[in-house]
Amino acid sequence: MDNVEKTEQLPEFLQTEFDPRDPNPWLALYLDQSTPLPDHVKQAWLTDSASPSRQFLLPFVRPIARTLIVLIQIFKVVVPRKWAASKFLHWILAAGLKYCVRPEANWLVLRHFHMGAQILEFIAANSPVKVETSPLKPITLDDLKDELFLKHDLNLFNFVIRLSKALRDADKKLQPVAQPDFSMIKEPEVTLEAMPRGRLNGIDLQTAIEMFTPTYQLFLTDNDFWRASNSLQLDETIGLYVATILNSPQHLVLLNNKHPLVPMSTLRAGYRLVLHGLSTEMLHALLMELKKQQGFTSAQQ
Repeated sequence: MDNVEKTEQLPEFLQTEFDPRDPNPWLALYLDQSTPLPDHVKQAWLTDSASPSRQFLLPFVRPIARTLIVLIQIFKVVVPRKWAASKFLHWILAAGLKYCVRPEANWLVLRHFHMGAQILEFIAANSPVKVETSPLKPITLDDLKDELFLKHDLNLFNFVIRLSKALRDADKKLQPVAQPDFSMIKEPEVTLEAMPRGRLNGIDLQTAIEMFTPTYQLFLTDNDFWRASNSLQLDETIGLYVATILNSPQHLVLLNNKHPLVPMSTLRAGYRLVLHGLSTEMLHALLMELKKQQGFTSAQQ
């Protein structure tokens, strides 16, 4: 009985037999090991990507959302520059995720805050200067109501500024570390089983992000929205910090949001946000693997 229940919980691409005449593309991506994602994360990511919502709803939502971004930008010209409703925005985002979005997508969203915080803590711990971090680690979707999306963007820019200023003031640079401190790198304390599974929880991650992007723009100041969009360009910056510490620049090939000095249009912010989430997952997985290897090496010694 337990085996039957376990099989029923597997996504379709893991239940069907492999047919060389009709290979399943999701199965190919799941079995491929060229990217550093653990199986449980890859399964959740591909289950969400293979959903009917992404196949049939996303193609209609994406052009509408991008049109709304243009219209809201025009609307922002005539409203007071400081007008915003961040608290209300985060209530909408948290409620939308809780009642309309797939459990796999919600799990990936909550994981992202934990992993982002851990990566910044890793850089800080292995930096030659002391730098402050402000980790955000929500456990439930309701925790997001405390303006966590906005705070996440602020934390990223504040960290880069504080680290860069401290390095400049001390006339130092990030350097490779022979034995990096991985103590803060661990599996995020959120579980897929705890995510809501109501009748309406059917919207995939990419479609939800495309829907939420113009909403995010509408209820934030123009400056806050532009900063949030441009924060995606810092993937390259954070990647370079980690690659320097690990002395492994080859891992930068996994990044897609480049170059930090060339800001991109906000029209593709939703798509780039998905790439940001995936690159964060991959970087965290890489650090988890290196931590495991370091522990094995220490045990041998």
